[in-house]
Amino acid sequence: MHRPARTVRRFAPWALLGLAMVTLSLVTATAPPEPLHESARNANYDIQVRLDVEQRMLIGSQTLEWTNITDRETDEMWFHLYWNGWRNDRSTWMKGDRIRDRSDLSGDVRESDWSWIEVDRIEWLGTETLDLTDESRFATPDDGNADDRTVLVVSLPNAVQPGETAQIRMEWRSKIPKTFARTGARGEYYFFAHWFPKLGVFEGERGWNCHQFHSTTEFFSDYGVYDVTMTVPESYELGATGRPLETTETADGQRSHRYHQADVHAFTWTTSPDYVVLERMFAREGLPTVAMRLMMQAEHLGQADRHFAATEAALESYGQWYGPYPYGHVTVVDPAWGSGAGGMEYPTLFTSGTRLFNPKGMDSPESVTIHEAGHQFWYGLVGNNEFEDAWIDEGFNTFSTIRTLETSFGPKVLSRRFVEPPGGGRGFFPLLFRDIELSRWDERRVRFRQSAESDIPDSHTFRYFPGTAGNISYSKTALWLATLERHLGWEVLQPILSTFFERYRYRHPDAADFIAVAEEVSGQDLSWFFDQVHYDHVAFDYAVHSISSVPAEPTGFIDGDPEPVYNEPEDDPDSGRWLSEVIVQRNGGGVFPVDVLLQFEDGEERRFQWDGSETWKAFTVTRESKLRRAVVDPDRVLMLDVNYSNNGRSVESRADLPAGKWSTRWLVWAQDLFTTFAYFI
Repeated sequence: MHRPARTVRRFAPWALLGLAMVTLSLVTATAPPEPLHESARNANYDIQVRLDVEQRMLIGSQTLEWTNITDRETDEMWFHLYWNGWRNDRSTWMKGDRIRDRSDLSGDVRESDWSWIEVDRIEWLGTETLDLTDESRFATPDDGNADDRTVLVVSLPNAVQPGETAQIRMEWRSKIPKTFARTGARGEYYFFAHWFPKLGVFEGERGWNCHQFHSTTEFFSDYGVYDVTMTVPESYELGATGRPLETTETADGQRSHRYHQADVHAFTWTTSPDYVVLERMFAREGLPTVAMRLMMQAEHLGQADRHFAATEAALESYGQWYGPYPYGHVTVVDPAWGSGAGGMEYPTLFTSGTRLFNPKGMDSPESVTIHEAGHQFWYGLVGNNEFEDAWIDEGFNTFSTIRTLETSFGPKVLSRRFVEPPGGGRGFFPLLFRDIELSRWDERRVRFRQSAESDIPDSHTFRYFPGTAGNISYSKTALWLATLERHLGWEVLQPILSTFFERYRYRHPDAADFIAVAEEVSGQDLSWFFDQVHYDHVAFDYAVHSISSVPAEPTGFIDGDPEPVYNEPEDDPDSGRWLSEVIVQRNGGGVFPVDVLLQFEDGEERRFQWDGSETWKAFTVTRESKLRRAVVDPDRVLMLDVNYSNNGRSVESRADLPAGKWSTRWLVWAQDLFTTFAYFI
């Protein structure tokens, strides 16, 4: 086969898709000069796409400019075709959905519910244009599923050498599904994520990192510059990653919107005639200003201030703790009711999520808004591989979300919803119990306990036991970060996180990178900690096994003259000194240094430090007052402890009596119930 000589070009001309794409006039404007950047910008896209609302289709063409930034050559390019995950019930995504005992398809399944993406033409843009359509094949690197079509491999006429740049042009069509994984349509509401053939990540010696689409994983891509023109009905509002450059009326009564954004790893957009658009500026001393654009459903306009306030809280807290948000603009999307598109992050754009009746005092919409805005930092800027290390962005962001909520919005209170909608689900009308405060950390502990020993986090996310990925990636990671904060102090953890953020902004870090930063900044060997929480799946559970307080003077015969003398000390608090003993246990396999607190009847306290390594340890104290209570880890430093109910014990406990047994069980059950309520409502 003849392989033409390679030429390295910086920008490729736009190619028209056909008469249906009346877009030539849309690209006459010039993108503004790009500022100095930190990302490699090695995966750059020019895309034209048209929304056909009658056929529920996307018709698009794209030119990809890719630079090989590794030290190895490659003669292939691997692409994600995410929407083929919803092509049929044999795809790897749909199989995973069934394994999780859930389904994004419910009720009567119709033809219109499914999706696909077809690449009609592939061209190599070199010294001459070559048709590579027949040089492509599907690959299944994860599970060998011959029915899966989510990875496309294109064989190249030339190997791309280190430092060289290649250009590939594609024409493609996508059938828009009922919403899967927050992508699709409901009525005239459209939300499009990962909607075009998207290049995987070439990792040199390791080859192409381009996993199949799994129902338990999200995404991974290189950073680049996106210039995208979207043609939609004239009456539709549109929001997208980046800034709008121009809007042009087309000859057939459509409207084309051109958006541009540099230093991002994805491009997402939404359109609907029902959006109400509001705009405000975020301005805080010491942080860059950010133009906030809120695309609301009309029935939720009364909650607009809360959406803005939550977004501002995230931009301020994350910006001060980790580093500034650099893009200067962010779009907040309030998705349509029932669209299934809420609560997801994309570069410079995210979906929130609320309900018609959401009084102040509930964590909604504040929690989801802060969390998704926070993903602009963890995953948007620090671009870990969500197929393999989802715990980095999800766990770090969950930890940061809780800190932001507590800093900006105070404690959470118990709430309950009533009057369920037809078909089931959470009720419409909320009732708040403002006198009952809930711990957001306890919510995470409830979830974590379900999977405390199920999987080692140092595994690809899609290989976790069904139903445990969220518990491990979100809850466990957030809890071990909270544990580190309590163990090292925020004054140490904060610079660890900010250093990690700054060093790996626009890059793809993994566990080893974070651990190295944590040890560098703290000046400590933390392998003992990460060997347990990341490279193992041990459970942590410390307990007070028993406590006692007896007279210090011995009972029985003691030395006398001329013979032993019988001694029987008085059991009287004022009669003398007392010998108190506490036995603590390590019930789980995890080892962590803990304090043991002894509280005496005269109000005095004694605190001991224990390295926690033995399976049990006894602590004894002799003093003038009886022991009243003992607590292991009294400050709740070890947030990974799976059972706080056994951390304390009193001397004169009446738990052995039947009423005491049942009341104790009731209190533990009630506490877990209230915490579980917070998870479901």
